[in-house]
Amino acid sequence: MIFYKPKFWDKKAHISLISILLLPLSLIVIIKNYYENGKIKKNFYDLKTICVGNIYIGGTGKTPLVNNLADHFKKRFRTFIIKKNYPSHLDEKKLLESKHKVIFEKTRELSITKAENENAELLIFDDGLQEKKINYDLKIVCFNSIQLEGNGLIIPAGPLRESLNSIKSYDVVVINGDQNKESKKFINKIIKINPNLKIFTGKYVPKNYSKLKKKKFILFSGIGNPHTFSDTLKRFKIKFDKYQKFPDHYDYKESDLQKLKKLAKNKNCELLTTEKDYLRLKKTFRKDISFLKVELLIDQEKQFYKYLNERL
Repeated sequence: MIFYKPKFWDKKAHISLISILLLPLSLIVIIKNYYENGKIKKNFYDLKTICVGNIYIGGTGKTPLVNNLADHFKKRFRTFIIKKNYPSHLDEKKLLESKHKVIFEKTRELSITKAENENAELLIFDDGLQEKKINYDLKIVCFNSIQLEGNGLIIPAGPLRESLNSIKSYDVVVINGDQNKESKKFINKIIKINPNLKIFTGKYVPKNYSKLKKKKFILFSGIGNPHTFSDTLKRFKIKFDKYQKFPDHYDYKESDLQKLKKLAKNKNCELLTTEKDYLRLKKTFRKDISFLKVELLIDQEKQFYKYLNERL
């Protein structure tokens, strides 16, 4: 889904008037979630399954975590990544399949059948926590350390796909990004909801920043939480002048790139974007554009994988 995230979604100090007006529509989503949680029959599979998803819409670090999990588990199991076939998610598919086996069908059930036919042993689902038909062995929820739960309301009044209380039925929370006072309060809050929840933190680490440190850039991206890109650059002292933000999963036009290249030339800078954005660009547009390659590193990684291995 391509969208500009409304600013009122993350107003935590007070609920905006727009959110209040949208609450009746949020009630429809709440009723739908309640029905699906209680009425839909779950399907069980012989394969081992891990689902990495989010409650907060967009920009929580799901795909980098899926990449990390696949790196680890493919040493032990014949591992496939499952992504539902959304045309706007082709960038994430390309990013993952550069290293892993990815199945990208219209439904997750079709993907599971295809994986079974290819003798898969472990399936890692990039998104799918709201897919109530599948009984996952492990359910991991990602949050961003800045946004966390936003204003705490259900879409469209807020950024949550389902109530924070849904954490009662999940196993692991991974909070990605630099930790702060708010993230510590959030951890205490969700532990009260689910005392059995295992909570881990992670950080985005650039892989090619040494090549970028001597240059100055104009940034552009179309990702769920654009601040994660700029914050990572600041942390590693990569210089930039301006930052042009586009909607999540934006399909760049030639005119967009021409304007950016002209701006970079006027500012005596180069263009820098995220790896996902770079993969969305047509190959003919990629000239003179660099990308930041990052990976997600889990703090206390040994404990993290010890717990996951015990559950599979």
